Amino acid sequence: MRIRPALRRVAAQPNVLFGGVYGAVLASSMVAALTRYGETARDERLYEARWLLITAVASALAHGYAHIIARRGDASCPGTLGALRVLADEWPLVVATLPTTVMLLGAGWGWWGSAGIEYVAFGFNIALLFAWGLSATRASGRTWRSALAVGCADALLGVIVVVANALIK
Repeated sequence: MRIRPALRRVAAQPNVLFGGVYGAVLASSMVAALTRYGETARDERLYEARWLLITAVASALAHGYAHIIARRGDASCPGTLGALRVLADEWPLVVATLPTTVMLLGAGWGWWGSAGIEYVAFGFNIALLFAWGLSATRASGRTWRSALAVGCADALLGVIVVVANALIK
C-alpha cells in the first residue's frame, strides 16, 4: 500500500514525464534513422543498439548540462554535488530507451528474428508513450479523460516518427 504513493510521486515529477517521452521518441527516431537502408544483419542490430544507448546517454547529459548552464549566476545554481544531482535526474530519458535497446540487442544476439524488429520497436514505443502520458497525468491527480487525452497526444508523437520514417523510405 505504501508503494503506490511513492510511485505516484515519482511518476508525477516533470523530469520523469519529460525523460520518458523524450527517450521513447528518441528511441523510435534512432531506430528509424539507423534502419533506413533496410539492413537486418545481426551485427547491424548490435551496432544500432550501441548507438541508441550512446545517443541516449549523450542526450541525457546534454539536457542536464543545459539545465546547469541555464542556472549560472542564479541563486539556485547548484554546486558540484548539485550539478551531479541535476545530471542524475535525467535517468528517465535513458531508461525509456532501454526496451528498444534490449530489442535490438536480442535481435543481434539471435534471441529473435532481426528482420522487422524496428516495427516491433515502433509499436512498443507508441504504447510506451501512451502509458507515460496516461500514468503521469493520473499521478498528478487529473481526471481519466484528461489522462487519456495526454496519453493519446504522447502516442501521436510516436506515430509521427513512424509516418516520417515511411515517407523518408
